[in-house]
Amino acid sequence: MLYNLLQYTDEWLDSIGLFSVLQVLYQLEFRAFFAVLFSFLIVLVFGKPTIRWLIKQKVGDQPEFYHSDVNELMASKAATPTMGGILICSSIFLTIALFADLRNSYVHLSLIVLGWLAVVGGFDDWLKLTSATRKPGSREGLYAWEKLLFQLGIGAVAGFFLYRNTFDNDVAHVLVLPLQRTYVPNAESLVLEEGVIVLGFAAFMIIATLLIAGTSNAVNLTDGMDGLAGGNMIVASMAMMALCFIAGDVQTAGYLLFPHVPGTGELMIVTGAMAGACLGFLWYNCAPAQVFMGDTGSLPLGGLLAFIAMAIRQEILLLVIGGVFFLEMFSVIVQVGYFKWTGGKRLLRCSPIHHHYHLGGWSEQQVVTRFWVLSVVCAMIALVSVKLR
Repeated sequence: MLYNLLQYTDEWLDSIGLFSVLQVLYQLEFRAFFAVLFSFLIVLVFGKPTIRWLIKQKVGDQPEFYHSDVNELMASKAATPTMGGILICSSIFLTIALFADLRNSYVHLSLIVLGWLAVVGGFDDWLKLTSATRKPGSREGLYAWEKLLFQLGIGAVAGFFLYRNTFDNDVAHVLVLPLQRTYVPNAESLVLEEGVIVLGFAAFMIIATLLIAGTSNAVNLTDGMDGLAGGNMIVASMAMMALCFIAGDVQTAGYLLFPHVPGTGELMIVTGAMAGACLGFLWYNCAPAQVFMGDTGSLPLGGLLAFIAMAIRQEILLLVIGGVFFLEMFSVIVQVGYFKWTGGKRLLRCSPIHHHYHLGGWSEQQVVTRFWVLSVVCAMIALVSVKLR
């Protein structure tokens, strides 16, 4: 909004001597990093009032796991307010509205993904954590198939509009494989490398749908310890911000032989808002947590991360950047599959895998910090691989 207002009023601002001060808003990099700071401050300022309101609404967590030892370890978290994702999503929405180019179609889609999954997650949390639960005495919110249906739905919607908006641009449909060059090196113009895979509509839709739903669930599964999901999301968002800068800048993309998708540079504002909101949330979510993000925060954060990766054509790098998230999801899939295959045996002490290490003797702070370290390493591997094309 501020960026668009500046464009419409630049002559008037120049006449009164203010344009020289505000023209910095034309710089995408400034707006992106200021989005980090602004989003952080919003969460920091409104954190305490929001926590008090959640406590008043009696939206408190009652951790229940299919493992008595984990329940014992997590007993101290009882009654901690959740649905803190309201803080995160509100901050992201306001920051995008203020600093992004509101005429950009990628910005529109990011707001839709954010709002859709925040509503689904919020409704699920509300059912689980208040008297509105479907079964008295239970913590059951939306059924698994209902939640998955909404996640797949927004994945399909986002995939459809991403493809439609770039219908005549093959680069925006390229499947970038590890270390693969998108363009012919030293070409006078951006010419696609021979052998590059260009996805058709059906393949693009399938990948978008599954990736957005899957990443949304992966982040949700990671949200099980104080600061775990938020800290990893900060790292992933900042790494994705760098990739958005490359994808949105034709010269940088050409130099690194990276897919250039016009307009995706504005997604730097979205990733910056995500990083800042999670950074502010970590202030209240670090051990011992005063609030949890719940599905209200984890579902839209994961969905947004995947949507951005689809927009800039970096689905494979997302699997690396979000390595911790996908490790958590994979651990659950393997545990459930092994349990059913063996008729009741467990491969891990408990899943998701952060509980496996917690039961193995690591303190909660050790698990969280080491997973943060892994997330930083994954992000660095992904960014280094960009130069190795």
